[in-house]
Amino acid sequence: MTALVRFDCRRRDGGFTLLEVLIALAILGFLVVGLTYGLRAGLALWAAQQRHLNETAELDSAARVLRTVLTRIPMPGGRPIARLKGSTDSFAFVGELPTGFGTTRLADMRLAFEHNRLTLVWTPYRHQLFSVPAQTPIETDLIPRVAGIELAYCGPPSPSQPPGWQTGWDALYAPDLIRVRLVFPTGDVRRWPDLLVAPSL
Repeated sequence: MTALVRFDCRRRDGGFTLLEVLIALAILGFLVVGLTYGLRAGLALWAAQQRHLNETAELDSAARVLRTVLTRIPMPGGRPIARLKGSTDSFAFVGELPTGFGTTRLADMRLAFEHNRLTLVWTPYRHQLFSVPAQTPIETDLIPRVAGIELAYCGPPSPSQPPGWQTGWDALYAPDLIRVRLVFPTGDVRRWPDLLVAPSL
């Protein structure tokens, strides 16, 4: 009888009761739930950071493109090749467009706000070949999801007047500065500091 009692004690000490198993499963379930929520939160933060980085890279790239094309307005003899025409939401000019192969080409360009985006519309510069059919303009989206743009031009309204900020430009001479200001939709977290470009540089 004593040996039997000792054997039963050894069996009880070497295993787990049903209550202990249930408690262990409950704790494991809480851990799995916590890890799942933590993983989801981490993935959401990572996705938000990636979106922010992509949007920042997009804005930086657009700023570089604008600075490049606006500072490459050829002005032989101090005058642009064609008349510069600008308003608060568009600016048309003839400039040097990078080809991507280390060279440039002359193009009729127009920076404009169209269909809720900042675009660069361009065609190859035609010189005096008016008999050649006009090519279809090529639209390059620079920044999407824009509520509006505000262009301003710093320079003299006429050669005999003092310079100042103008809301429009129509002249055979370049302004001293061009300011590009973007307006984003309400709730958009993107930020765009005013871009100031000197066409004569």
